[in-house]
Amino acid sequence: MSLPMPIQTARPDGPHFPGASELAASAHPTRLAARLDPALSAETLVKLQKCSRLHPRLAELLGNDDVDLNHIGCRPDLLRGHDPYRAALLAGSIWHARSLVAFVSQPELAILVKRIGVDAHAFGIRHLLHAVDKRLISDPEKLAQQIEYDGHACLGAWLQDSSATERNRVLLRLPEGTAAETPAHEHWTAAGQLLSLVVAHFETETPVK
Repeated sequence: MSLPMPIQTARPDGPHFPGASELAASAHPTRLAARLDPALSAETLVKLQKCSRLHPRLAELLGNDDVDLNHIGCRPDLLRGHDPYRAALLAGSIWHARSLVAFVSQPELAILVKRIGVDAHAFGIRHLLHAVDKRLISDPEKLAQQIEYDGHACLGAWLQDSSATERNRVLLRLPEGTAAETPAHEHWTAAGQLLSLVVAHFETETPVK
C-alpha cells in the first residue's frame, strides 16, 4: 500500500527564516489581496498576516522569485525600518517647498498640515534650497496630493538603484498603485538628492529595525 505524499512547503517557518515573517507581516494588505483574492476583507487579511505559520507561504507570494529571504532580517532596510509613506511625504515636501513657504493663511495651512503632517511641512521648508518644482500651488488639497504623488515617485525612482530584494522590502509596505511604481524622468533626476536628505534625517531618529 502506497503512503500518502507529504505536503511540502518551500521554506520552513520559524527563526531560520526571519525574513519571511518580516515580509509577510509588514506588507500592505492591498499587496496580499492582489495576490490572493481582491475580494478578501481587511479583517481577513490582517488575520492572515498575524498567522506566523503562513508567513513563509505569504512571503513567497509577495516576493515571487525576486526576493532572497535569507538576506532579509540580517540588516535594516534602506529606510532603516521607517514608514515608506512618511519617507514619500518628506521627499515630496522638499520637492514642493516653494509652495510650502508661500502658505500664510492659517485656515489653508491647517488643511495642508492635517494632510501631510507637521514634520513633513517643517522638513520641506528646512530644505527649501533643494526644492524642485518652481510652480506655486495655492490650493492646500491639491498641494497635498502633489506632495504625495511626487514624493512616492521619487522614492520609487531611488529604489530602482537597489537590488530587487531591498527594493521590495520597501515597496511592499506601500499600497498597490502608488506613483512609486511609475516614476517619471524628472523624478529619476531629483530622487538621489531628495532621498539622501530623507535617509540622513531618519538616521538621527531611533531605527525601527
